[in-house]
Amino acid sequence: MKKSEIEDYCTKLVTPIIEDNSYELVDVEYVKEGADYYLRVYADKEGGINIDDCVLISRALEAKLDEEDRIENAYILEVSSPGLTRPLKKDKDFKRSIGKAVDIKLFTKFNGVKELTGVLEEFTDEEISVTYNDELINIKRKDISMIRLAFE
Repeated sequence: MKKSEIEDYCTKLVTPIIEDNSYELVDVEYVKEGADYYLRVYADKEGGINIDDCVLISRALEAKLDEEDRIENAYILEVSSPGLTRPLKKDKDFKRSIGKAVDIKLFTKFNGVKELTGVLEEFTDEEISVTYNDELINIKRKDISMIRLAFE
């Protein structure tokens, strides 16, 4: 299976676990770091997710993954909070982050910089608007390599 297929497959498996326990699924990613593959599930809930919540999700998901055994490579399963500097990937992430400081990394320079921190003002499917150096700027979403909440 390809990376995206594994992520979709795991999202399908973990979603009922997440919903049954009133959590929010933030993201699922399958990455190779060094010699190891990692299957990461990021979850949250009102008031924040704790270690017991992560263990519950991890054990339930691990049982489903072992039962179906469809991922070819050995991997390390990690379930955690998306953290204070959570990445913004979906529209719901952008919506929840309006008015907050964000760190942005770009594929190519914009106004002479590839990295900037500003306040997210609004977004569309095509671009985001950020207050940067007291100026409202628009950045095309396709030009963004990474955007996450800034650590304040």
